[in-house]
Amino acid sequence: MTMIQSQSQASLFERLGGTPGITSIVDDIVAAHMENPAIKSRFLPYREDQQRLGTAKKHLCDFLAAGTGGAANYTGRSMPDTHRGMNISEREYMAALDDILSTLHKHGIDEQSQREILAIAYSLKGEIMHL
Repeated sequence: MTMIQSQSQASLFERLGGTPGITSIVDDIVAAHMENPAIKSRFLPYREDQQRLGTAKKHLCDFLAAGTGGAANYTGRSMPDTHRGMNISEREYMAALDDILSTLHKHGIDEQSQREILAIAYSLKGEIMHL
């Protein structure tokens, strides 16, 4: 089996580095969101409450792991419930996606896996924006 065959047969969860990889990616995505001028104001309450931040990161890790083929059990709220009342704009949504993609690139995640993550994110767009 070649490296390409091996990589294509691995789940997205495995290609992201399993639980340790996803945890590191989520940490860096959240850090990027907290510095992104377009969305950082939404993350200030998390920065000021480390317990809340930890809970949010755990939910993000579980959500990403479960959605990419890992054995995680996501117990957080649904996307609409999580984002209801936030009235997230297209600009904010795209800023978040930019942070996600730049973090994946920083972590050396292959282009196919990046495209798969982007497809997942776009599939959730209607559950996140303008609620």
